[in-house]
Amino acid sequence: MGDDQQRSALAKASKPANNEFFSTLVAANHILHYHNVVDAYGHISARNPQDDRTFFISKSLAPALVSNREDIEEYYVSDASPVNKDAPKGYAERFIHSEIYKQFKGVQAVIHGHPEVVLPFSISSIPLRPVFHMGGVMGAQCPIYDIQQHYKSSDNIQSLLVTNEHLGAGLAAGFNPSTMMSKTTNLIRNYIVSSTLSAASTPDFPPNPTVLMRGHGFTCIGATMQEAVNRAIYTCTNARVQTTAMLMQGSYNVGLVGERFGGGEKETGPAKHEDIKYLSERECKDSWTAISNTAERPWKLWCAEVAASGLYENQMGPVPGA
Repeated sequence: MGDDQQRSALAKASKPANNEFFSTLVAANHILHYHNVVDAYGHISARNPQDDRTFFISKSLAPALVSNREDIEEYYVSDASPVNKDAPKGYAERFIHSEIYKQFKGVQAVIHGHPEVVLPFSISSIPLRPVFHMGGVMGAQCPIYDIQQHYKSSDNIQSLLVTNEHLGAGLAAGFNPSTMMSKTTNLIRNYIVSSTLSAASTPDFPPNPTVLMRGHGFTCIGATMQEAVNRAIYTCTNARVQTTAMLMQGSYNVGLVGERFGGGEKETGPAKHEDIKYLSERECKDSWTAISNTAERPWKLWCAEVAASGLYENQMGPVPGA
């Protein structure tokens, strides 16, 4: 970095993030709760727009109750330690956020939650894949982070929580995995972290923006807070639609088998089996490209929904785009 660039970076870092930034972060907490992405647990963070070496996330507080600047703490990307040495108790899983920001410079927001509609896909052999155009936002594939593969002998507690740097780094690698693809389920099941990957081979924004976490939940990212919120909400919507479609298709397939064998058919080959139709990689990419051009529409609606609710309070002023 040249002298002029260094001076510019220092000048930018000396300016605090404005109220609009914090108002958006507070609103995002409320929207995620309103849409059942998070409950008392779960969190959203945002990289400091003035200094990319730090990020902001609420203190150890239920997302619905975040309301002002005092509820939000600043942490270093390097090791997830608080900028304020006297900071009160924070989220134990803030390493999820710090390690993703550390690996991907283009990521500006991170969301982690435990929605029940997504959890079954993290513990079964059925992949979570886009089944309708709004689901394209979650990416064509959702790798599964199995924390059991990332524990070290120093991890005395194996609670499935991401509570240190190496567990967070393992999760972050899932957004840009070097992997074996399962031919039977088309699911990135166990991704392999290569020790030979260089910084030059790591994209600013990774190709898989959503990662499931075995028996835990999921994490998704965004180039903005609004994008991350959109991704989280429609990942859950896609999971609901896919679950319903699989139940319907399963019942239909069972009916076909019953008709065939109950009717005394003489054919002895395997019974016909039909699957649901998933989006192709091209459809997934293009649908999100198209929908991202109108992303301000749902954001405006979601802000209005939480503003009309009696539960949420945003003391940071008007939300941009609301």
